[in-house]
Amino acid sequence: MVDGWLGVVIMIVLGVGFAAVMIGLSILLGPKNPTPEKLAPYECGMPAVGDARERHSVKFYLVAMIFLLFDIEIAFLYPWALALRSLGWLGFFQILTFFLVLFVGYAYVWRKGVLDWGPAARRVRGTSDQKAA
Repeated sequence: MVDGWLGVVIMIVLGVGFAAVMIGLSILLGPKNPTPEKLAPYECGMPAVGDARERHSVKFYLVAMIFLLFDIEIAFLYPWALALRSLGWLGFFQILTFFLVLFVGYAYVWRKGVLDWGPAARRVRGTSDQKAA
């Protein structure tokens, strides 16, 4: 009975030992002169400025939902690919239908301009940049 737990105990001892050695080394070798700039939170390459509860554009949430949609698509694609031979032609046409529905949604959001994040103003369809003479 002890033989079954021996590997688990060894891994726990190794993990705790590694953590203890790293904490000890950071205390011994770490910098000793903290400044307010060094102690300030820093994330994503930009200093934290302003309120954390700032309002986001609706486009932010739309792009996030589109990302989740295509992420879930990939999550469904892997099991389908593994079971393709057993599913046969019926499974093939089901995945084509799935992709068609996703493509229609993608075309819709593209048409609505959800994916336009640039600073340039959107052009209205049917207008020309050239002035009429």
